[in-house]
Amino acid sequence: MSFPHLQLDEVRVGENCLQLYGYGRDLYAAMLEAIDCARESIYLETYIWKGDTVGRELKEHLAKKAEQGVDVYVIFDAFANLVVPRAFKEFPSSIHMLEYQSLHRPWHVLDPRRLALDHRKLLVVDGSVGFIGGYNLGDLYATEWRDTHLRIRGPAAADLAHSFVSFWNRSCGEGKEITRHYVRHFDSFITVRSNDAFRLTFPIRDMYIEAIDRAEHSILLTNAYFVPDHILLEALKAAAARGVDVRVLVPWYSNHIVADWLARGYFTECLEGGIRVFGYTYAMLHAKTCTVDGQWVTLGTANLD
Repeated sequence: MSFPHLQLDEVRVGENCLQLYGYGRDLYAAMLEAIDCARESIYLETYIWKGDTVGRELKEHLAKKAEQGVDVYVIFDAFANLVVPRAFKEFPSSIHMLEYQSLHRPWHVLDPRRLALDHRKLLVVDGSVGFIGGYNLGDLYATEWRDTHLRIRGPAAADLAHSFVSFWNRSCGEGKEITRHYVRHFDSFITVRSNDAFRLTFPIRDMYIEAIDRAEHSILLTNAYFVPDHILLEALKAAAARGVDVRVLVPWYSNHIVADWLARGYFTECLEGGIRVFGYTYAMLHAKTCTVDGQWVTLGTANLD
């Protein structure tokens, strides 16, 4: 399948170099290149990891670096990979692997902190190169899904490493913690935000609302599953009411029909409130991005549902 996508140049923002990817095959090639250059550590975290050609190639490169003495840690969500063959989810002992399970006991379903899956998609190499965005790992996403991912080369990658290590150390069990530390720096251009279901804190949502409230000219929001809560929707409508050009891009048909039904329930209210809604039809649109006034942007893995 082919769909419109750009090959953008890398740009420098502060002390970091940023490269956007909108085509999975290009992203996977860059990820493999970064892995092959690793000298100290590789941290990989993903929601879905298919046992297909893309998945196996990535696994082979990780195993090769682990054999060379690089510290390789991988996390994937147990629930999201139920249909992936068990044999594929077996890793050599040289790779530290965590199959994340939020529910360990039947009564955990009563604890809202345990209802969150590990939906993040991270790759961090040597604490200096990081990848973050919406792409899962598999053949399907290489050519048939339109998503957005970012490569960071520079000190901000240490923040991604810290986020991975924090999650690993909280979930891995006693005696398996990561002790390597990459020094983080305050950066006025780039910040890393993570939701924390166990603490019931959701700074990503708050970040969206703050940026929307500050918009003066335009809000360009792309999300795979547009099911906003009342406060977020009211913030978008308030921006439109004060003259901001608010545009929402969603997949016309996503991979979750229930999400499509729910999203369409908001379209009338959005249109009546001055928000323009666009449906993407070239491929499955899975991106989660927002640009405000052409000056502020966020991307990652958090859906608006």
